[in-house]
Amino acid sequence: MTRIPPALRGRGAKALLVALPVGLTGSLVALPFTAQAAPTSDAAISEVYGGGGNSGASYTNDFIELGNAATAPFDLGGWSVQYLSGSPTASSKWQVTPLTGAIPAGGTYLVQEAKGSGGDTALPTPDASGTISMSATTGTVALVHSTTALTCLTAADCAADGTIKDLVGFGTAVVREGSPATGAGNTTSVSRDAKFTDTDDNSADFTGSAPSPGNTAGGGSGDPSPTPTPTPTPTPGSLRIHDIQGSSRISPQNGKTVTSVPGVVTGVRSTGSKGYWIQDPEPDGNPATSEGLFVFTGSATPLVKVGDSVLVSGKVSEYYPGGKSSGSQSVTELTGPTAAVLSTGNTVPAAEVIDSSTLPDAYAPQAQGGSIESLELQPGAYALDWLEAHEGMLVQIGDSRVVGATNAYNETWITTKPAQNPTPRGGTVLTGYDNPNSGRLLVTSLTGDQLKANVGDTLAGTTAGPVDYANYGGYNIQATTLGTVEPGGLTPDVASKGKSNELSVATYNVENLDPTDPQSKFDRLAQGIVTNLAAPDIVSLEEIQDDNGPKDDGTVTAGKTISQFIDAIKAAGGPSYDWRAIDPVNDSDGGEPGGNIRNVFLFNPQRVTFVDRQGGDSTTAVEAVSDGKKGVQLSVSPGRIDPTSDAWTSSRKPLVGEFLFRGKQVFVVGNHFNSKGGDQPVHGVFQPPTLSSETQRTAQAKEVNTFVSGLLAKDAKAKVVVLGDLNDYQFSKPLGELTSGGVLTDLINTLPVNERYSYVYDGNSQTLDHILVSPAVKKPDYQVVHINSEFSDQTSDHDPQVVRFK
Repeated sequence: MTRIPPALRGRGAKALLVALPVGLTGSLVALPFTAQAAPTSDAAISEVYGGGGNSGASYTNDFIELGNAATAPFDLGGWSVQYLSGSPTASSKWQVTPLTGAIPAGGTYLVQEAKGSGGDTALPTPDASGTISMSATTGTVALVHSTTALTCLTAADCAADGTIKDLVGFGTAVVREGSPATGAGNTTSVSRDAKFTDTDDNSADFTGSAPSPGNTAGGGSGDPSPTPTPTPTPTPGSLRIHDIQGSSRISPQNGKTVTSVPGVVTGVRSTGSKGYWIQDPEPDGNPATSEGLFVFTGSATPLVKVGDSVLVSGKVSEYYPGGKSSGSQSVTELTGPTAAVLSTGNTVPAAEVIDSSTLPDAYAPQAQGGSIESLELQPGAYALDWLEAHEGMLVQIGDSRVVGATNAYNETWITTKPAQNPTPRGGTVLTGYDNPNSGRLLVTSLTGDQLKANVGDTLAGTTAGPVDYANYGGYNIQATTLGTVEPGGLTPDVASKGKSNELSVATYNVENLDPTDPQSKFDRLAQGIVTNLAAPDIVSLEEIQDDNGPKDDGTVTAGKTISQFIDAIKAAGGPSYDWRAIDPVNDSDGGEPGGNIRNVFLFNPQRVTFVDRQGGDSTTAVEAVSDGKKGVQLSVSPGRIDPTSDAWTSSRKPLVGEFLFRGKQVFVVGNHFNSKGGDQPVHGVFQPPTLSSETQRTAQAKEVNTFVSGLLAKDAKAKVVVLGDLNDYQFSKPLGELTSGGVLTDLINTLPVNERYSYVYDGNSQTLDHILVSPAVKKPDYQVVHINSEFSDQTSDHDPQVVRFK
C-alpha cells in the first residue's frame, strides 16, 4: 500500500507574505502577509538603479537599496534580492543575490550589483554584493524570503508566490505591481518617497531621479534616512479561537477574514504542509469548542517559535486532506496569514491528558450514510467528536502500547485504551464495522526523532503535541515532545511443520515482487517461506510482477521474477519449487501500473504433482467437468475463473490448479480480489462510511462461489482450497457471498476472536488474507504466521497463512 505522509498536503494558490513588527519585544520577525497600502510597516525595496557604469553614469555599479520604516531592525537572514529581465521568455531565469545582516530601524541597506565599464564614483560600502547586471531601463526586482531562485514569469504567478515580500517592475517590465515604474535610465534610478509609500502600483510609488544609494551605516549621497512613523502596539480583535472553531466541524467564520486573533504558539511544522498552531490560554469553558487553530503559511517556513504570543489575521478556511470528495473531515485553519509577535518565551497552555477513560467508547455519531459535518459536537459521547473538539489543541499521553508499527513516514499507532480488544501479541483487533476501536491514535513526530516501534512495544514517558487531522489515519498527535520506545519482545512466528502424510498449503502476498527489487527482499521473503512457513508443499503467491516490474513496455512474462524467487528459496535451504501461472493481458489486472501482477502457484514436486491440462490462457475460462468416473476434473489446468467477466475488470483473475497428493486430487484456487481503494474512510465525515469497492469484491466472491459450487455438485467429496488476499474482512459481505451455501469454511473464524488478523492498518489488526476449505477437508490445522504486519522492518505488509490436512 502506498502511503502519503500527512505533512505532505497538496494545496492550491500559495499564500502571500509580509513582515510585521513584533511591537512589545522591540525586535522584528518576518511572517506571512497579504499586500498592503501606504505606508509600508517595515522592509521594502526603496531604490533600483541599473545604469551603473553605463554611458554618462557617475556610479560604477548597479545597486538595489532596501528600506525599513519600522522601529525595530529587520532581519535579512535567509532572504535575497532577485532580478528578472523586463520581457521574460519561457527560458528566462531569476538571478539571485543572498542577503545577510539586518536593515536598521528607519534606515537603508545597500546591495551592490554588477560593475560597468564607465563611471568614476564607487558606491558607499555595500551591505551585500552580487554580480547581477541589470538593465538601466527595464526589469523586475524582488525582495524574497528565500535564497532559491523564483520560477514565476508573469505578474499573476508572482503575486501568488508566497516567498515574495516586495516587487518592483520598471520601464516596460511584464512582471510588476500595477503599472511599471518610469524614469529609469543610465543616470537615473527609480525610488520610493521618504515614507516608503506602497500602494501596490509601482508607477505611483516610484519616481525617476538621480541615484542616491544608502547603506546601513547611513553612508550615501542621497537624502537622510526618513523619520519612521511610530507603529502602534497591536491589540486583540473581537474574535477568539473558540469563536472561529465553533461547536460543529465547520467554522461559523468559514470563508471570512478575521483580524488579530490572540494565541500562544504551541507547535511549528517547517516541512511539508508548513505552518504553526496557536492556542488561546483563556478558554471559554465549552467542551465542544476547540481552543487551538492551525495557521497555514504555504511555502514559507514559519518564523515564529513555540512560546511566542501572537495576534494573527487571515482568512478562515476548511481544508479537506485528500479533497472533499475523499470523504475526509476538514481542518479549520487560517490561510494567507499576517501575524504580530507580542512577546516571546511564554509558557504554553497545559496539554490535556488523554488516558484510558478520556476518549468515549463509541467511535462516531451516525448520519445514515450522510455527513456529520453540521451536527453539534458531543465530545462526551463520541471519540471523533472529542478529537474534533480538541483540533489544534495540545494533548498529552503517557506510557502507551504500540498497536501499529512505525512506518516509513515515522508514523506510529498507539492505543489509549489498553483493554480494548487486545491481541495476544499486543495489537488491537478489529471485530466488526460497528467497533473500529476508539482508543487508537496516530503519533507523528515534529521533533525529528525517529521511532522504530513494533506492535506490543511501549511508547514510554510523555508524548505531547497539537491534535491534527490527515486523510491517512485521521486524527493524530503532531508530537513536539516524543516518548521513547521500550521493546515488548515481539518475535516472528514459526509455523509447525506438517507430518509427512499432511498436505500443507499456504498463501503469501509478496508485495509487488519483481527483479528491480533488491536481492535482500527476495532473500527475506525466501527465509519466510523456508523457516517461518516450514516450506509448504503448495504456496499461492499474490503480487508477482512481470519481468521488468513497473516499466510499462508491454512485457507480461514473469519467469525471471519467479525463477529469482525460487533460487532464493533454494539458497535459504528450501526445496526446488516448480511453478505454474498464466500471464495476464497487458495492463488489465490492476495493481501498480506496468507491473502486471498475477497469482502464482509454487509447488514442491517431491511432494505433489501438478496436473497439467493444456488450453488455459488469459481469456479462457476454466470449468469443472466430469472425469467419467463419478469424479471431477478441470477443463484446463492451470486456468482462470471466467476471466472476461466484468467482475474482474482491472483486477486479478483467480488462478485454479489441480494437484495430486499421494494420488488424491486437491483443487487450489488462488485469489487477489480488488483493493479497498475508493472506500470512504472510517474516520471521515460520512458515518457510516460507504464501502464502494465492496460491490466488485462481492461480484468476484460470487464468481468463485459459483465455480466451487459447480465443482462440488459433480463431486461433493472434492477437496478444494480457496485462498489469497481477498482484501476484506471475515464479517464482510464479500466473505458472506464466498461462503454462501456452506460450500466453503473460512478458517480465520476457527481461531479465537482476538487472533483473527493478518494485516495491520491504522492501528487495527484485521483480516484481509484468508484460507477457505470445502467440507471434505477434515480437521484442518490452520495458522496465521505473523512475520510482517506487526514489525517496522516488514518485508511485505501482509502476514502469510498455512493450512495442513490429510
